[in-house]
Amino acid sequence: MGKPAGVSLNRALSKLGLCSRTQAEVLIAEGRVRVNGKVISNASVRVDLNRDRIVVDDTPVVAERKVYLMLNKPRGLVTTRDDPQQRDTIYACLEGLDLPFVSPVGRLDKASEGLLLMTNDTRFANRLMDPASHLPKTYHVQVGPVPDETMLDKLRAGVTVDGETLTANSIELLRSGGRTAWLEIVLDEGRNRHIRRLLAAHDIEVKRLIRIAIGRLRLGELAKGTARHLTAEELVLLGD
Repeated sequence: MGKPAGVSLNRALSKLGLCSRTQAEVLIAEGRVRVNGKVISNASVRVDLNRDRIVVDDTPVVAERKVYLMLNKPRGLVTTRDDPQQRDTIYACLEGLDLPFVSPVGRLDKASEGLLLMTNDTRFANRLMDPASHLPKTYHVQVGPVPDETMLDKLRAGVTVDGETLTANSIELLRSGGRTAWLEIVLDEGRNRHIRRLLAAHDIEVKRLIRIAIGRLRLGELAKGTARHLTAEELVLLGD
């Protein structure tokens, strides 16, 4: 049997830029969503975005303009819209901006900082996150103690942790002083806490972890905690 046509209703509301899938499920369960005049209470019902008329609270839902943002994520924020633990999220950085619903492209963990992309273009996001794209991501990582060349070679060789092989495209020493050093680490995949686990396997502590580039797109001088729209030239750098 082939895959059913269309997309689920909760995903449709997300793709149209109205809200997250989780928020859509709540709207649907509350009976606030109609498709072609009929109230739908099942979030998994399939709809055709090109044909079906979707209405929420008597307002037709239409596709929002495509938005592409870069955010300089501060440490201490979680990369999610709704956090069950009530922690501060990256969406605090977007308050006051006139934006449709946007989602993060990938993640940075709570303790990590730097370049994070956000968009309402799911096709664009999926392309960037597809492992087959091998889009490199560059990080500057402050560590302690200072690794010598022998240790750097061990890090470059990779390590297996909990059955996962963790490697990097490149690891270079940027500078060192006292008891800490800064490394530049480039990945083309993003396993959960990849860099932290790789370094921890060699008893190296991560003191700061900052993503400074995705592909040829660099964070630049964007102030911490602020977001801005990507330029057409920057979208080209990402292969759009």
